[in-house]
Amino acid sequence: MATFNFTTSNPSTFILMGIPGLEAGHIWISIPFSTSYLISLFGNIMLLFLVSKEQTLHKPMYLLICLLALTDIATSTFVVPKALCIFWFNLKGITVRGCLTQMFLLHTVSFMQSAILVIMAFDRYVAICNPLRYATILTNARIAKLGLVALIRSAICMLPLPLLLNRLPFCADRSILQTHCEHMAVVKISCGDITVNRMYSFVIVFVVIGIDLTLIALSYSLIIRAILRISSKRAHQKALNTCTAHICVMLMTYTPGFLTSVTHRFGQGIAPHVHIILANLYLLLPPMLNPIIYGIKTKELHDKMGKYTCRR
Repeated sequence: MATFNFTTSNPSTFILMGIPGLEAGHIWISIPFSTSYLISLFGNIMLLFLVSKEQTLHKPMYLLICLLALTDIATSTFVVPKALCIFWFNLKGITVRGCLTQMFLLHTVSFMQSAILVIMAFDRYVAICNPLRYATILTNARIAKLGLVALIRSAICMLPLPLLLNRLPFCADRSILQTHCEHMAVVKISCGDITVNRMYSFVIVFVVIGIDLTLIALSYSLIIRAILRISSKRAHQKALNTCTAHICVMLMTYTPGFLTSVTHRFGQGIAPHVHIILANLYLLLPPMLNPIIYGIKTKELHDKMGKYTCRR
């Protein structure tokens, strides 16, 4: 495939370098990027279609799955098309405003995913620990309101990031060692004092994700306590099965993020392309695998998908 060098030196633009050190393999690297994007789009759109078409799936649990599917589509769409432009056509330039917008949207959606996982954990807690009141505690309208609160919380937490960056002077070399505008990657090309930026990003991630993980752990500790009190082995197994998909999705979401954070803060000896690949895996794997996990592990979704496929 022909490569066109449309990299710009305009001071109002940044340069996204893709994966430095692996430029010769950019075309090959684009294959897993594009494949994961297509799988993510197909899987998540299929989930949204099934839930919208089937009246029996118009329940809080499936509305939460739809919210997660929307954030998955948004995450991969904010990252992959620009990355493919870099890999295929060497279109590395991005305006400062475009970069800050991409960063804000990407981090907002990531925080919203975490909030949705908290609501899902609460949903499972009510379903197992207080099943008789489930329909009154978690209604579709309440789920929609919780989703809106999650979006507002994420936007408010992330809004200072582009505002703080916008006040900083940037060096003559505006090359960002990433495929997308990730906060710390953009901060590194600033020539100003970045102490406030570093502190704010660390504190907000530590506090918000810490609170989310604490609430999830609390929900599951109460769920485990309730399950251990169940005498029936069949009911015991059924209760565990209802949590399996959510646990798998949580592991897929938080584990790559944790590894990325650890390597950024303590992996100074690790090659830059390893950091970049890990950061991209954190954004690409969950959107691709989440619909597969829910399609396989959630019996009602699995059955509806099978019936609809056979009918077609």
